[in-house]
Amino acid sequence: MTVYEDILVDRDGAVLTLTINREKADNKVRHQTCLELADALQRFRLDRQLRAAVLTGAGDKFFCIGGEHDETTSLDQSQVLPIIDVYQAIDTIPKPVVAAVNGFAVGGGNVLANVCDLTIASENAVFRQVGPLVGSFDAGYGTWYLEDSIGRKRAKEMWYLNRKYSAQEAFARGLVNEVVAPAELLERAHAVAREITSRSPLAIGALKAAFSARHNGVSGQARMAHDQHLTVYLTTAEAHEMNAAFRERRDADPERFWR
Repeated sequence: MTVYEDILVDRDGAVLTLTINREKADNKVRHQTCLELADALQRFRLDRQLRAAVLTGAGDKFFCIGGEHDETTSLDQSQVLPIIDVYQAIDTIPKPVVAAVNGFAVGGGNVLANVCDLTIASENAVFRQVGPLVGSFDAGYGTWYLEDSIGRKRAKEMWYLNRKYSAQEAFARGLVNEVVAPAELLERAHAVAREITSRSPLAIGALKAAFSARHNGVSGQARMAHDQHLTVYLTTAEAHEMNAAFRERRDADPERFWR
């Protein structure tokens, strides 16, 4: 395993656990954190032994309270916080990511938890969007996916009024799947992840691609067409016959398509 500065990586069988390890900074994500999460997620994607992941924060107070931004401004796009790369990776990798929300999920932290496929929350978790309160906003994953999860009116309420929502309130609104005692959080999140690993990985991958394709345009369509359909098609007798006919400079024999 690669050693990271801002995150912890642990594997238990087919389940990977990623922990934002910046407890002293309230588990805010900085440039380095985003690069490490994006790297770890791509490694997760390419590891055939791993089938599901759990994402959480260090300690028992903060899951993540958003991005750590430098007060100076710059037009250098290379210095923009690369959190969108993380959201996109979670959303498009054909393996489920379960958020284990152990405390405050605020701003980008709330978006991060919501982008995950499933969310298990500790009873002491708090969910909040604070953008307009602090002169910020997320007009991408933070709005589109929040509206999908809790509905248009609720999503606007969360963004416009910047209220705090308890784990139970978040559950009632559809923002989380389960609420458990703090001591049971990781155990439950891992149990859910392990349950998913007992399902067909191809079917799970296809379903995830179908869900994400709705918002991802050509990228989402490509995930369905290439990663799922093409992968299956290349195993068929038809594909083998077409390839053989090309190599042998002959017409393909349709009778061999079904063998």
